[in-house]
Amino acid sequence: MLKPSEIDYFLNNDLANKEKRQAKIGQRYYEGKHDILNYKLYIPDKDGHYIEDTTRSNIKIPHPFFTELVDQEVQYMLSGDRPHVKSDIPELQELLDSYFDEDFDAELNDLLTGVVVKGYDYVYAYKDEDERLSFKWADGLGVIEVRAVDTDDHADYVIYHYVDRYDDDNEPIIKIQVWDKNEVGYFIKEGSKGVKKDKNVKYNPQPHVVFSKNNDDYGYGLGYIPFFRLDRNRKRTSEVFVTKPLIDDYDMMSCGLSNNLQDFAEGVWVVKNYQGEDIDELVKDVKARKAVGVDSEGGIEIKTVDIPFQARQTKLALDEDNIYRFGMGFNSQKVGDGNITNVVIKSRYTLLDLKCNKLEIKLKQLMKKLVKVVLDEINTMHGTAYSVRDVYFDFERETITNALDNAQIKGAEAQAKQTEIATLLMIAEKFDNETIVKNICEILDIDYDEIKDKLPPDDVELQGLIDDETTEGIDDISARRGEEDT
Repeated sequence: MLKPSEIDYFLNNDLANKEKRQAKIGQRYYEGKHDILNYKLYIPDKDGHYIEDTTRSNIKIPHPFFTELVDQEVQYMLSGDRPHVKSDIPELQELLDSYFDEDFDAELNDLLTGVVVKGYDYVYAYKDEDERLSFKWADGLGVIEVRAVDTDDHADYVIYHYVDRYDDDNEPIIKIQVWDKNEVGYFIKEGSKGVKKDKNVKYNPQPHVVFSKNNDDYGYGLGYIPFFRLDRNRKRTSEVFVTKPLIDDYDMMSCGLSNNLQDFAEGVWVVKNYQGEDIDELVKDVKARKAVGVDSEGGIEIKTVDIPFQARQTKLALDEDNIYRFGMGFNSQKVGDGNITNVVIKSRYTLLDLKCNKLEIKLKQLMKKLVKVVLDEINTMHGTAYSVRDVYFDFERETITNALDNAQIKGAEAQAKQTEIATLLMIAEKFDNETIVKNICEILDIDYDEIKDKLPPDDVELQGLIDDETTEGIDDISARRGEEDT
């Protein structure tokens, strides 16, 4: 187990981590805290020194495009039907559903959001009250991987830290967990003081899993560090840097327009023979009192100013298009232009599909690791021998569609089936009834075994009985299927 002084060293060293500094920028923009909020206006004073201009309007409005792009990508990734972890073995599928349920989907949502926002994030495994594996999202900004050699694939220790609360002096009290393959140690850091063991923990260090039975405590290690990392790419960079310059420019253009409208709403005041001594005093008089003092030869004129509205509007529209283009997102404002066929809608999802395909490859790599530890537990508990090869992943995504197009497609499909069935009945006399009905069942997606007992004898022509009672079974099943589809 690491010593408190070593933990303190890794915590301090982590403050200068380049990846996490970039991840914090992505987190900041996802929360709508853009650079525009720190924007200031400066003017030279009488001595030529630049000071902040507090007389002019300085409207600061962030436009959270990045928030929309992130949520759009994550929700589109998880838009398909559950479950996402599947198996063709019914018994295994039932067991997998108990692990990868709605609670897991909620943690997966947080994980994918963190990956897109920060460039990487973690999920960790733990045993619940039923001594079954469960998974929970862990904030990557609070995870430090410690390796003996930098090129190792697996960490020797994982340090997980988070701010538990703040003391009376507003100093953070940080809780720290140090994980290795068999146990976890608990530490605490209060403000600027050094790291020390957490005395409030009964067993420190303790095994990964601790339970109490009959007033006796027992525990065991999992044999692996239960933290699994998902990277967005090899460099683990946030997606924000693709569109950040464009978003900053949009903020600047939009806020600049708002400032122009605010400052020039009443025109420019031209004052002759002003009696005051300071231009700042003149501005304050105009804004607050709507009046200024002049001598007998003085006067005031108001000059209107044409604001370059069209130029700014064009630049804003260009920035918005580029944000969705280079951010590979779906711009919902472009759908309602009168051309909304399924082909057009699908083409507008192309970039988002490409982006999600890249993320899906990385996600499946992580899911294999999670499934592996789950299958190990299932095999131990049930005496089975399932492997990862028995499991596959389904992240099929759903898009909006045109209802009229869908109806026309279904109508064309139904007409094609009707033509195929009519063709089969025309040649029915050349084949036995069983062959014809099997082909009809295949076209209508009907289980042949359900209606085979109602087939007419081979010496009866099937075509002549198409409206007779012998086809009631087919008609009834087909009708039920149609109602289910509807």
